[in-house]
Amino acid sequence: MQAMSDAFFQSETLTYAVAAIAFLAGAHLLLLIFRRAFLRRLRVPARGGGHGNAERLGIVKSFALDRRRQLLVIRRDNVDHLMMIGGPSDLVIEPDFTATSRHDPYEIGESWPGDAAPVTARFGWIGSYIQPASRIFIGPGLFQLAVVSGIAGAGTGLICGLFRRALETVDRFRISLPVMWHGEPLLGCSLLIAGAAVAAAFSAWLVRRFSANAAGSGIPHVEAVINGELPPAPLVLLPVKFIGGLLAIGAGFALGREGPCVQMGATLADLVGKTFGRNATDCRSLLAAGGGAGLAAAFNAPLAGSAFVLEELIKKFDTRDAVAALGASGSAIVVARLLTGPAPDFIVTKVATPELGDNLLCIGLGVIAGLLGVVYNHVLLGALAIADRLAHWPVEVRAALVGAAVGALAWFAPGLVGGGDTLTQRALDGTEVLALLPLIYLLRLFLGAASYAAGTPGGLFAPLLVLGAQMGFIFGGLVHPDMADPTSHAVAFAVVGMAAIFTAVVRAPLTGMILVTEMTESSQLLLPMLAACFSAMAVATMLREPPIYDALKARTVFGKKG
Repeated sequence: MQAMSDAFFQSETLTYAVAAIAFLAGAHLLLLIFRRAFLRRLRVPARGGGHGNAERLGIVKSFALDRRRQLLVIRRDNVDHLMMIGGPSDLVIEPDFTATSRHDPYEIGESWPGDAAPVTARFGWIGSYIQPASRIFIGPGLFQLAVVSGIAGAGTGLICGLFRRALETVDRFRISLPVMWHGEPLLGCSLLIAGAAVAAAFSAWLVRRFSANAAGSGIPHVEAVINGELPPAPLVLLPVKFIGGLLAIGAGFALGREGPCVQMGATLADLVGKTFGRNATDCRSLLAAGGGAGLAAAFNAPLAGSAFVLEELIKKFDTRDAVAALGASGSAIVVARLLTGPAPDFIVTKVATPELGDNLLCIGLGVIAGLLGVVYNHVLLGALAIADRLAHWPVEVRAALVGAAVGALAWFAPGLVGGGDTLTQRALDGTEVLALLPLIYLLRLFLGAASYAAGTPGGLFAPLLVLGAQMGFIFGGLVHPDMADPTSHAVAFAVVGMAAIFTAVVRAPLTGMILVTEMTESSQLLLPMLAACFSAMAVATMLREPPIYDALKARTVFGKKG
């Protein structure tokens, strides 16, 4: 598989896309057949069936929490359910309020979704033999959740693979324009500026007109949905995020592809879960798993996608969540690689083997990353605050102004705009001029903040990795300038710096280390990464700087999209 060339994938893209769609359709059909043939065979009619059971649903008690929210005890088929209504969305707090003492949701006597009578009540003594099979195949079984998560992940991999290929095509076109128009620089520069402004304005219009939650990264919105603070996004978010992100990032905005991929994956997985009739708990697991699958497909990093679900989105370990996350990320990678190929995002060939002194130096690098992470958060939130003060301007005008500035920069320095993968690769190649890196770092820092505040779709991870690689390369180039091979030493610190700055800003060290390791295939740097991430997280936490997605989620929940 590794020996397959990029030309092979490019020539067979259409074939693989058709194969992926056929796989999704076939899996969907097989699961529907399974549900009809197997599930109905095990179910038997409820006792006392007929018209005497017409009264199956009713409100038992209600409790007012405040002026809007109420707690309701709803009885359905002799099973009480505790719900909260009146908030941003109705929330099932306890699906079986009469069995709160149970700890294992798959014990004998537990209810099946949509079939509330207990297994023992329906089957009597034979229920003790049927129940082990139901743990795997029917109701809330883990097998069915795993199958649905695989289908959701495959769909996410297809969408995100196509999104990534489209971005690569648009980026190549933007970079080629200065070469194509080098004979008429005034006209070429004007066209690039106008094109970037129009693309950014149209992207912002799509967000404002059709799906306000598509603005920015989308990860804060996904976290708010998982926490029950906001309802899931509708299906219209998928084309808005895809087209809007393609226009904004393709125009040269310093935004990442992972934000759109995470939100599209989460939205698609939630819709798949509802289509297959999963309960609210499983839909929540699937939504988070779809987000992780989007991250995995965006960066070709399946383990990082799974870790992201547990560490950042759900913030706890649960077996069902873990199974859904692994299933979705695995199937997403299989499908996405049919479109993008199996190669890691970055090629690192000059990494020096770390020594004991390097591990100690990485603690110092982490301290710097922690400080710079706090600066990054303040710059980003400051840009959003400026955008809020300019709210009387149409969002399309604000996005067009940022687009025009990005277009001008793209004409004179094409490599400095866009998501930044080329800049990261240059740092990892050791080809950057050390004296220019601080200036490029500051430029990318403010360009990323301005791009994010423009109100278009786009993520933060890829621009963060650029800053981390540049920070680490500067640090490594300064601490040992007299080494026999200073470049390879600086490259090692550049890899470590990517994980450290990610940890300082997002506060998800495991995700950061796994993500960078998978993207660079540099597992020998895990110990230096651990040292740097430790000090980066400690410094940012001691300075009482909240994780960036917590701050952005607060803006999202209270009406300001971040």
